Amino acid sequence: MTHPPIRSYVLRQGRFSPAQQKAYAELLPRFGVAHAQHPLDFRALFGRDAPVVVEIGFGMGETTARIAQENPGVDYLGIEVHAPGVGSLLRQVEALGLANMRVVSHDAVEVLRDMVPPSSLAGVHVFFPDPWPKKRHHKRRLVQPAFAALAASRLAPGGYIHVATDWEEYAQQVLEVLASTPGLVNTAQGFAPRPATRPETKFERRGLKLGHGVWDVVFRKGGAP
Repeated sequence: MTHPPIRSYVLRQGRFSPAQQKAYAELLPRFGVAHAQHPLDFRALFGRDAPVVVEIGFGMGETTARIAQENPGVDYLGIEVHAPGVGSLLRQVEALGLANMRVVSHDAVEVLRDMVPPSSLAGVHVFFPDPWPKKRHHKRRLVQPAFAALAASRLAPGGYIHVATDWEEYAQQVLEVLASTPGLVNTAQGFAPRPATRPETKFERRGLKLGHGVWDVVFRKGGAP
């Protein structure tokens, strides 16, 4: 008997505004990529040869859109399962004319496994994943040994994985998991200072004012880039 995979998310019924619904329906065919059982050709997808970064769980997409806008020489593949967030990012992609952004509305583990070629990525971003704070739910956390090994296998030599969380105990788990993943090397002594490439979010600024911490973990894949 096979058991269904443990998902790192729950599809909650959030508000899906008319504008988000319209963007989802009209823009996903233009900027979206359907899940498939074969590797993507990034050159064909983006129309050029450029470094590719995968962003997992982009929420409503504000930070993702800003990163793509500020780094036009890098191509970004955003992965998110929640339709309102997908619609929100698609609106921003069109409004800002982001030719370097594509979106997949599907489970991130399956996208990495099925669609991302080995040793092809310049980076993987996992910003503020669901911390699943209750101990009985820790098995649902995205950053586990199997995920870390999969992500590492998709990084090109010199590529990085950057995880940020405002949940200290999860941050410690992420640090330990990545440190034990073959081929990955920490870029800092423990936690890293927030790289300038990760914009500070409104949620983050509010939390910092309240005394909440944010922890960044950045590891690189060994070998010459």
